[in-house]
Formats: sequence, structure tokens, C-alpha cells
Amino acid sequence: MNKLFTQTVLVSCALTASLNGAAQQQSSAVNGKVSDHTAQGLMAVTAALISPDESTVIKSTMSYENGQYVLDDIPDGLYRIWLSAVGYEEYKSDTFRVSGATVHLPAVQLKQGNGMLKEVSVVARIPFVEQKVDRTVVNVDALIGNAGSSALDALEKSPGVRVDQNGGISLKGKPGVMVFIDDKPTYMSGTQLQDYLRSMPASGLEKIELMPNPPARYDAAGSGGVINIRTKKNKANGFNGNVSLGLNQGQYTRSNNSLNLNWRKNKVNIFASLGYGRQNSFNDLDIYRRYKDTDESTRSFFEQNTYIRRKGDGYTGRVGADFYQDEHNTWGVQFNGQLNQGKQVNDNTSNLLNSGRQTDSVIKALNTEKDQFRNVGVNANYRHRFDNAGHEWTADLDYIRYRTHNDQLFLNTTYMPDGAVSQRDQLNGNLPSDIYIYSIKTDYTRPTKNGFVISAGLKSSYIKTDNLAEYLYTKDNVTTPDYDKSNNFIYKENINAAYINTNKEFNRFSVQAGLRMEHTLSDGHQLGNAMKPDSTFRREYLSLFPTLYMNYKLDSAAKHQVNLNYGRRINRPYYQDMNPFISPLDKFTYYVGNPFLKPSFTNSIALSYIYNNRITVTMSYGRTRNEVQETIEMIGNTYFSRPGNIGRNVVKSISVDANLEPLSWLTLSAYTELCNIHSRSNFYTGILDNKGTYWFIQPMAQARLGKGWTAELSGRYITDVTTAQFVILSNGGVNAGLQKAIGKQATLKLGVNDIFYTNANNGIINNLYLTDAHWTNKLDTRQAILSFSYRFGKAMNNDRKHDATGAETEQGRVKK
Repeated sequence: MNKLFTQTVLVSCALTASLNGAAQQQSSAVNGKVSDHTAQGLMAVTAALISPDESTVIKSTMSYENGQYVLDDIPDGLYRIWLSAVGYEEYKSDTFRVSGATVHLPAVQLKQGNGMLKEVSVVARIPFVEQKVDRTVVNVDALIGNAGSSALDALEKSPGVRVDQNGGISLKGKPGVMVFIDDKPTYMSGTQLQDYLRSMPASGLEKIELMPNPPARYDAAGSGGVINIRTKKNKANGFNGNVSLGLNQGQYTRSNNSLNLNWRKNKVNIFASLGYGRQNSFNDLDIYRRYKDTDESTRSFFEQNTYIRRKGDGYTGRVGADFYQDEHNTWGVQFNGQLNQGKQVNDNTSNLLNSGRQTDSVIKALNTEKDQFRNVGVNANYRHRFDNAGHEWTADLDYIRYRTHNDQLFLNTTYMPDGAVSQRDQLNGNLPSDIYIYSIKTDYTRPTKNGFVISAGLKSSYIKTDNLAEYLYTKDNVTTPDYDKSNNFIYKENINAAYINTNKEFNRFSVQAGLRMEHTLSDGHQLGNAMKPDSTFRREYLSLFPTLYMNYKLDSAAKHQVNLNYGRRINRPYYQDMNPFISPLDKFTYYVGNPFLKPSFTNSIALSYIYNNRITVTMSYGRTRNEVQETIEMIGNTYFSRPGNIGRNVVKSISVDANLEPLSWLTLSAYTELCNIHSRSNFYTGILDNKGTYWFIQPMAQARLGKGWTAELSGRYITDVTTAQFVILSNGGVNAGLQKAIGKQATLKLGVNDIFYTNANNGIINNLYLTDAHWTNKLDTRQAILSFSYRFGKAMNNDRKHDATGAETEQGRVKK
């Protein structure tokens, strides 16, 4: 690591020097200075760029210690500036135009208030969805139904996002999405990622950024794109914070709660957040299989019901500090921690029937799993700002460790048709796992005198995973090691990356282009046991990932715009998916890893038309090679689920995202898409060639009723989805919410999700050897949620100046 650090710093310095000859200023920016009545510069004044009619906040920032403020990367158009601070009268400027150059606003002296400090209240409404050139931004608090719920619930209500029953997340029909928290990857996937997001209260989230084609600054991982969840932060002087309490009542009771604190004085800022989630839910899963002879006649039936009860507690914590050495240099450190512990009990009944549907035998299983997940992360960062026009250099060091432990107990009893017991057996599993991640990263950004903004960076990461599985099998009071399931798998990976990116805004045309290079070296070692020999593999590959974004305003007021973007992505397998261990659900259903998984590569292109920044119509095309998806293989009567590479997957879609205000008190929004998926691959049963088209719609209506009351009605519906081996049958749900603002500091919200209890998962499994199969899975989705939030202290918000860390993709590949 010392050698790695030295090399990265040397290359970063050379890169900085090579770019330093460009000139100083970024086009399309707004700057100014604010002072008090004595002409002394004011720090921490909120400077908001608003639309001329004051209906929308475009962008906001805080003034520096000398009273200067800068708002950069501003689209051409007409704006006003709004300055506000506790203890001072607010100021709103006349309308001015931004057109391809920096606008220097006159200095402003704020007048002192009447002596009583009041909280600044921003009356402009922030829309639920905002469209940017390279991403869609979802403002979480704009949706009442998100209050008191979890981050996973908020994610599922975001436009174009789908979460399947196995925890897989897709964006605009494309799987393989990487999930980031504050520009840091979660390093998780599947049900483990679901559990993680369930433990995060939605009240602690500020925005969800949806990026089907992220810019070159982001790691190239994630064939379906990147979802970046930004948490709330506060940087006002003094002490301030907020607390949110949420009670969720479905068939079972659960809760999500959060506390955010911030203290700033002079050059020191200290922040902390705590979250607690109580999970208490069920899955009612029915599985049906018909086994066939070679002439397609029925050989036997398998019918199974599994009632899964899950209970658990999730704790999240974050504490950090920033030291503002001077106007140009900022140092920061942050510690993150998480503890999830829970218990899952599966009450399982399997009926084995002959071709005449008469009982051959019945197997009853009571399976118990106790899980514990611990995560510790440390980030140290530095930022040097050369000027106030965007010229800066940042560096990050990260250390992250994940530790999981799973204790399994499987008790099986086999009954004859007359009810007599024919066999009892027991399987005990002990599965500890450790994941270590080290990362170093540096980024440099420089605006030039001719309006270009050039950025470049380097990153290196090292990952090691150590997974152990120990199984003991007991039958007739005799216990022996189960070598078929026991193993030890060690995986190491080193990724080195470099990127360069540039963007430029002309009068009506803007362009952003980037190129990222990543070199990957990985080693896997399956240690084996007394019955299985050792095995190893090694892979090394170098890949290039170009990105391109273009925007053209068809008129001078930017009422009509056209966007075009292209990108290439990679989806490396999750660490646990390459773990070759066998994990049983029951005696006939096993989950297996696959150490031979290859990375998948995706090329995607999208064309969008934007009307008045309220309606966006997008056509997209994506083609993936070796996409990693769940596959099912039948060996005899046993069902093996394992991740596998699908040779080719093509996704074509057209979508509409609309946000309208037909009346001053009414907001309507809707997202809808029509998507075609075509999968083709060599498969266990020959050639897999499945395709289908689905329709998805997600509408929302919000009414402001006056006196602090707001009502909301939303829903979602999706038709049958065909993807690779599976057909997910249609489902949907309707949600409602009511909100009451209590003064300026407190909010009370009541919501009901899935009112008609229609959001069930049903599906069909194709391409099985001599087997037809389908399933039904009902969850505790009908819930009433009551939440209360309270803000205290000086409630002036401003994002941290440096939130990203270097470990931006590796965390997204950890199954927790």
C-alpha cells in the first residue's frame, strides 16, 4: 500500500502540473459578495438561485468567511438571487440573465432584523423530480409517502426503479445497478443490500440521483448504471439538528428513526448521525413444480409452502469533522459504522405427489438462521481550492471492513402418506465472512479561460474476501462433517483507474465527454476440504469506458431541449456470487455461488426531449454481453439457483417523466415506460432465447390544502416482465398520505402503502430440464406509517464541501 500511495501521489502531481497552464474562469457561473451593515463579510449566508417567478429553487450554496459566494454550472436563462441569514432581512435581486459567461452580481449589505432570530423559511417548492444533463434527481422529502419509511421504500418509489423479491435493482429495465451512499458504494447486493437499505430511515435522505449513464468521474462498474443516495447534512454556525421518529404498522410492527446533529464554530465543523430500524416482517412463499418424462407426460408434482418470519435490529452511525484551515484548504475525517442483527425462521412444508396427485411423502422443515452484519469505515480527505471559480484538487484515503456471521440450523422430518415418520435429520451451518477494502483516490478540476472545464483523476483499490463454510450433518444421532457444502474461499482483487473529463457550454449547445481506463487483476483460491481438492483462478484485463453527453436548446428561453448521451459500463461479479459455497433453503432447493463468472460489458445510448423542464421523453437502447443474472438448473428433483452469465441481453425502452402544476395548489407527476427485453444465451437446456415487452406507470398527485395541510395519492403498476429465464407477473399498488406542518420546525405525517394489498410477487421459471415451475410470494406490504420530525437550532442547510470518498464501487459488490 505504501508503494501504491507513492505512485498515485506522484502521478497526481504530474497531472496537476500538466493541467495548471490553463486559465482561470468557468463560464456560466454566478458570484457575488454579501456583508453586514458595517461592510464586514458575512459567512454562512444562504445564496439561492431561483426562477423569476420564485416558484423553483435552481441551486443554492453558502457564503465563505469573506462573504463571497459562487454558484457554478448554471444553464443559460433568467434568474434571481435570494440571500437569507438568521438575524437579517432577506434580499431578492432583480431578474438577470446567464448566457455563456460568469455573472458578477453587485455586493449586497443585509439589514439587521428586528432583534428576534427567526428561522429562514424557503417558500419555493422543490419538485419531486429534477432532470439534469447526466442524471435524474429525486427529492425525497417532496413525497409524503416517504416519511417514516426506509431508504428502500423511497428507492422503490423513484421513477424507473424496480426492486425484485431477491433484492435485485434495475433502472429503466436494466439490471446490474450499483448503489452508492454519498458517492460511496455500498459494496452489497441482493437481499443483503435490501436489509441494509431497510435499516436506513428515509428521513435521513436528501436526494436520490439516478444515473443510467454516469460520467467518467464515477467508477465504470454497474451495467445498469448508478443510483447515488445523498444523506442530509447541515453546516450552519452553532448547534443544530433534526430528529425523526417513524412507526410502521402492517401485519407486524416495525419502526425507522434517525437523529442528525451538527456543530460549527469558526473553522471547525463536527457532525454526527444515528439511525435505528426495527425490522419485523414475513414472506409467504408458495412454490409449484411439475416434473415430466421425456414425452412431456407428468412424472410427479412438488408443492411447497414456506412461511418466513424475520425479526431484526439495524443500527447505523456516522461521525466526522471538517477543519477549514483557510479559504483554500479543508481537511476532513469521517467514521461510519453499522450493526445489523436478526433472526429468520422458515416454517416449511413440502408435499411430494405422484402423477395422480396422490401424496408420496411430506417433508416438514423448521429452519432457523441467525445473522449478524458489522461494517466499519474510515475516510480521510483533503481539498484544496485554488480559487472560487471551481479550480480545485481533492484526495481521499479509505479503509472499510465488513464482517458477517450466519448460524444455520435445518431440522427436517419426512412423513409417509399415513403420517408415520420415516426419517429425521439435521444440518448445522457456521458461515463467517470478512471483506477488507483499501482505496486511494485523487481528483483535479480546472476551468479554462475559453469556458472548458477539465477534470481528471486516479484511483487504486485493493480488496480481499475470506469466506468460510462449515456444515455438520446429523442422522440417527450420528454427526459427521458435510464436505459437499463445507469450504473456504479467498478472493483478492486490485483495480487501478484513471480518467479525464471535459465539458463546455456554448450559447445553446453544451457538451461533456470523458474517458475512463480501468485495469483489473483478480485471484481466487478455493481451499477445498478432505473430499474436495484445492482450485485457483486468475484474471487480468484492461478496459476503456468512454462517455458522451450533448444538450441543445431549441430556443433562447430553453423551453425545448434535446439531450443525447452514450456510455460503456462494466459489471464485475459480486464477491459473494463468486463464492462456490452451497446454501440450502430446504432439501430440494439450494443456492450456489459461481467462481467462473465473467465481468459483463454494456453499451447504452439514450435520446431525450425536454419540454419546459417539466416533461422529458427518452428513447434508450442498451446491449450487454455476459450479463450476470440468477439462473436455475434442475438436477433430478433438486433445484439449484446460481448466478450465471447471459450471453447477450438487449434492452430497448421509451419513457415519459412529467411534473406539472395545473393549479397553484396541485402538483401532478407521473413516470411511465414501455420496455422490450431480449435475452439469448447458451444454457443448461440448450439455447435460451426469451423476449418480452412490459409497460410500467407510476403516477402521483399532491394537493396543498392550506393551514399547513398537504395530501398525496400515488401508485404503481407493471405488466408481465420477461427477463432471461423468468417471467415476473403483473403487480401494483396504491398509496396515500397526509401531512401537517406544525409551526416551522415540526412535521407530522401519516401514510398508507399498498392500500388494496395487491403488490405481490408472482412468476414463472422457463428453460428448466423436464420441469415446469412457478411461484407466489406475498410480503407485509400493506402498512400504515406515522412519522414525526422536528428541527432544532439554526436550520440553514448546506451540503458538505467534500462528501465523496475513494471507495466508490467496491462497496457496491458486497452482499451483506
